[in-house]
Amino acid sequence: MPVRQLSEAVVNRIAAGEVVERPASVVKELVENALDAGARRIEVHTDGGGRRLVRVSDDGEGMTRADLALAVERHATSKLADDDLIAIRTLGFRGEALPSIGAVARLSITTRHASEPHAWVIAVDAGVKSEAKPAALGIGTRVEVRDLFHATPARLKFLKLDRTEAEAVREVVRRLAMSRPDVAFAFAGEERAPVSFAAALPGAPGRLARLGDVLGAEFRANAVAIAAEREGVVIDGYAALPTLTRANALGQYLFVNGRPVRDKLLLGAVRAAYADYLPRDRHPLLALFVTLDAREVDVNVHPAKAEVRFRNAGLVRALIVHALKTALSREATRAASTGGSATIAAFRPALRPRGAPYIYAPLRSAALAEPAQAAFDTGLPAADLRAVAAAALEPGADARDHPLGAARAQVHDTYIVAQTQDGLVIVDQHAAHERIVYERLKAALEKTGVARQILLIPEIVDLDESDVARVTARADELARYGLVVEPFGPGAVALRETPGLLGEIDGAGLIRDLAEHMAEWDEALPLERRLMQVASSMACHGSVRAGRRLKPEEMNALLREMEVTPNSGQCNHGRPTYVELKLADIERLFGRR
Repeated sequence: MPVRQLSEAVVNRIAAGEVVERPASVVKELVENALDAGARRIEVHTDGGGRRLVRVSDDGEGMTRADLALAVERHATSKLADDDLIAIRTLGFRGEALPSIGAVARLSITTRHASEPHAWVIAVDAGVKSEAKPAALGIGTRVEVRDLFHATPARLKFLKLDRTEAEAVREVVRRLAMSRPDVAFAFAGEERAPVSFAAALPGAPGRLARLGDVLGAEFRANAVAIAAEREGVVIDGYAALPTLTRANALGQYLFVNGRPVRDKLLLGAVRAAYADYLPRDRHPLLALFVTLDAREVDVNVHPAKAEVRFRNAGLVRALIVHALKTALSREATRAASTGGSATIAAFRPALRPRGAPYIYAPLRSAALAEPAQAAFDTGLPAADLRAVAAAALEPGADARDHPLGAARAQVHDTYIVAQTQDGLVIVDQHAAHERIVYERLKAALEKTGVARQILLIPEIVDLDESDVARVTARADELARYGLVVEPFGPGAVALRETPGLLGEIDGAGLIRDLAEHMAEWDEALPLERRLMQVASSMACHGSVRAGRRLKPEEMNALLREMEVTPNSGQCNHGRPTYVELKLADIERLFGRR
């Protein structure tokens, strides 16, 4: 087949395939244009998930008649003062969005510039352009896109349900709204209730207010401020506490010079920073903003501009990890407020059917939900500290002044109940001690190494031959944590030494647990991360077990150690170590407020 030159219409539709993937792509391009035009308020309206209509209105600077006629031509842009593609300081710059949209849909642009006596409108239908005509509009621009993909019907087959497409549009608006808290946004469509975000105040308070509007009050209440700077690279934003997580990474919002991205380097840095806090199947919530010189980042490496390439990728990655770890360690003993809220909700009285009379029945049968009531069917507390609390304190001291208060009881041989000045705290003794042991192991490794204790009689652990090979291959790594193993025939290993700070442990159980983890390790996994997983498993086996009755002094000692231990608000698996109930919440529960 001979080589031939493609027609302009076909070229435009091929280009549209890269820029216009779905209605959300249209909204992204149009809202970015509005932001580049200096808009202070942007309104987005959709119909049919965006396939029937997308309308984006803004109060930006608008366009003159001449600019409007040129804006719908390919590779025409107002965002490059010269031909320098190295320093891109705007969200758009290629000049492809409007002509690409017009090539596959019915496009109408109405705009007015301050220098014009009235507005102008131009239409593009499947690539066919009309002349600009006078119109009525205030200063700004309104773009309407109707019948998306009517010029390329085959593309319609790849669109999802209207509600799904509308949700994708909503996500685009959310991301752009997070990047510009100084701009007011409004989104409406028949698929969802209207959403609006008022313009926020400048600075960190305004950014947190906008993130709270978008991500919810739960995120705002549990957000930790992130801030770091090095060699011209600035990292700021907010991240949720490790005890507030999701089952996927969709709650991670990353921005580079104000541009929303889904960059693998940045996502990998976030995963590394949270490695000490979360299991593999949980993901943090955060919004991080990377700001650097435009010449230090290439934003032209992805058709949809969703990925970027940094000139010094190592610096950016290291700074993100450092910023997140520093912020999370600063809030070391804090746990998500959702734990207390969920606990209070579990104790709320059952709803009375409308019209039914009030019946004052015993609490056990009527007032508490069944799962909550079951917690009280265990008789007396395993330990009651009220009689010894006063004797344990120095004269004039009050343990309730400590952040985690004074231990008052142990229930189910698992949970410590402590009283603070303004409420009470319930501590999971195993989870709390697990974090303490883990941090001890890390500190020992960094300083002098983990002290070992030699077993009088080596413990022989039976394993599959493949597991024996894995464990013995990692013997040097295990030895760094005081765990010395040797092969003992084809189907067993001999455990000769254990970490001294773990005391008496189930050595066989620990080795089997480690063997299971090693089967999932990727060779590409950094050595440091593998060692941290070893430490996590060892901490789990070496901590106070649930079901063990503690002495009063042991409970208070555990609380005091939690208060000085980094990251003690959650265990190594990302679960909270304690739940705090404020007295005001408890009083509301009993109708005292």
